[in-house]
Amino acid sequence: MSPEWDAIGFVISSKYRLAVLGVLDEGPATTTEIADAEELSPSHISRALRRLRTRSIVELVVPEEQRKNRRYDLTDEGERVWEKIQTAGLAE
Repeated sequence: MSPEWDAIGFVISSKYRLAVLGVLDEGPATTTEIADAEELSPSHISRALRRLRTRSIVELVVPEEQRKNRRYDLTDEGERVWEKIQTAGLAE
């Protein structure tokens, strides 16, 4: 399996990871903004963001030391993965 399809499988196996990519596709957002937009628990979104960061699918766009209003965005890899998920109709 290609690394990209591995990343796609990783994202689509969690509704929280899918929600994160869906919101970040619109632009940078905080954990709370993502959770509110999708009506999901901030703690689940926070965990999804951590896991997506370890796969370089999302990135922190504020200094690492910043503890409040931490904003995240898709990496180039994240944008490619999200585009393939949408094209393949896997985001439902």
